[in-house]
Amino acid sequence: MRLRESPRRFDVPPPPPIRGLSSRAGLAVHRYEELSDDYDVFPTVTGVALRRYRDFLSPPGNRTRYPYGDDCGCRGCSLRDVRHARDVLDTVLRNLGPRDRAELARIVAVLDARYRARTLPDPLADPERRWWYRRLPGCPFTQSGTD
Repeated sequence: MRLRESPRRFDVPPPPPIRGLSSRAGLAVHRYEELSDDYDVFPTVTGVALRRYRDFLSPPGNRTRYPYGDDCGCRGCSLRDVRHARDVLDTVLRNLGPRDRAELARIVAVLDARYRARTLPDPLADPERRWWYRRLPGCPFTQSGTD
């Protein structure tokens, strides 16, 4: 597949860079976001989801973190739930080409390892759910405002 399949449009600004991705992979992510018909995938969502995942894991120390859900189901607010942000990253990963998928997967794998290390497994969780939902959830009322 050629990198540019349609004439270049100068009236559209370039996509914002995604921290840790090459410009080539960032462009592939941007193209997928623009063309996706998935409700949860929209322009710039991958960068926002990665930032949310990093922010959840960023407090210093090894203190246990507890993911929690959000009551709002709109596309933007739902990313406050780090598990939903991970769902979005999984969707993007499944729909990229092999080279770009590998580049994004390396970043996500590092974050996944930190997520497993900083959260606790839930022995009562449904085994049919994705692994990031099988961690002990927290109460949204006990979380700080930045989580």
